[in-house]
Amino acid sequence: MEKLTSYDQEIQPKVATTALVTNGNQNHAEIHQLDQNVANTLSSGNGNQHRELVISIKEMIESSLDPPLSSNECCIYRIPIYLHKLNEEAYTPQFISIGPFQHGSKRLEPMEKLKLKYFKRFLERIDFNVEILVNDIKLHEESIRGCYAESIKLSNDAFVKLILVDGCFLIELFYGLKLQGAKSVSRGNLLNPILMERIILDLQLLENQLPLFALDILFRLACAPDDEHPSFTSLAIKVFERWNDRQFPENHEAQQIRHFVDLIKAFFLPSSSQLLSPHESNDLPSANHLYTASQLYQAGVKFKVINSNKCLFDLKFTNGTWEIPYIGLDNSTETIYRNILAFEQCHYPSDSHFTDYIVLLTFLINTPEDVELLIRKGIIINGLRKNDAVPSLFDDLGTNILYDGTKCVYRGLF
Repeated sequence: MEKLTSYDQEIQPKVATTALVTNGNQNHAEIHQLDQNVANTLSSGNGNQHRELVISIKEMIESSLDPPLSSNECCIYRIPIYLHKLNEEAYTPQFISIGPFQHGSKRLEPMEKLKLKYFKRFLERIDFNVEILVNDIKLHEESIRGCYAESIKLSNDAFVKLILVDGCFLIELFYGLKLQGAKSVSRGNLLNPILMERIILDLQLLENQLPLFALDILFRLACAPDDEHPSFTSLAIKVFERWNDRQFPENHEAQQIRHFVDLIKAFFLPSSSQLLSPHESNDLPSANHLYTASQLYQAGVKFKVINSNKCLFDLKFTNGTWEIPYIGLDNSTETIYRNILAFEQCHYPSDSHFTDYIVLLTFLINTPEDVELLIRKGIIINGLRKNDAVPSLFDDLGTNILYDGTKCVYRGLF
């Protein structure tokens, strides 16, 4: 490790190190107070002189207010602008919209007919009264709306129709994929395998989600649960199983999943009994710098790949050896990672396992030489076109993310 002192250049990713905490109810209280202050100021001492102006300003303020969000329900967010501007395509559905945030996009209109065909096939298959489905979604409409981080402007009927069409489309799609085989899904040339892959990728975008509890409601009403698939969540686990290296989840873990992005994030986590805790000891330095893989290797550090069924985050440094689970990269990696990062930044600011992992990789993987070293060691499986695309990928992923080096779960490794 003595050779490390000979390196003067520090490799720093473009990572924001400030914490961002938002309290929806507090914001609403402050705006209501502003409303009152404006009214009092404008009306004091002037009688009705400014009455119309006061009313206009109050209406303007009221129209800007979304209903207060329940911290227990809200889980589907707009991508923050500071992330969205870095790669708009990674956050925007290319083929199909799911849920209210992307609903109405002219570019995605052709797929609305496909969703209706699946909805029709769903109803024919279950031979079920649509009124029962409508009534049950109506009962849960407020909770479903509360899952979205902004007020949904659709009318009650339009919102329920959206949830039914999109929800039943997903159930029929997943049912065909995993219970009847891919041929049943492609029957009638509704979908081809390439389009199917693109749709599955669109379903992993944070702004393109339905809450899983709403899908579970429809699934339990229309499909008889069995031991293999007791819920829609368990069916979704099968559809996204290519990311499920550690055979997640245990039953109690599955019940806590909010939507598909949350599910993919959960695949990468260790089991609840093995979750890493942020290091907060004052004896440990802040995790704001680490040498690159090739620098560490030249200083005598060894690298070893861990068995592929280990958690992605299960990195260890013992006796001069870094043990790292393999990292598979392909053309969908950036999209998937970006949306998990955005979700974690919005929903899990104090449980930032994925953010900490990406920051660690921005330190380790900074040059093509770092990539070549980790490929030789079996740690990186590169499905991208060139090795020099890998450092750029992780550098871009680390740009503008909010990161606290004093609470990094890998702080003890720095």
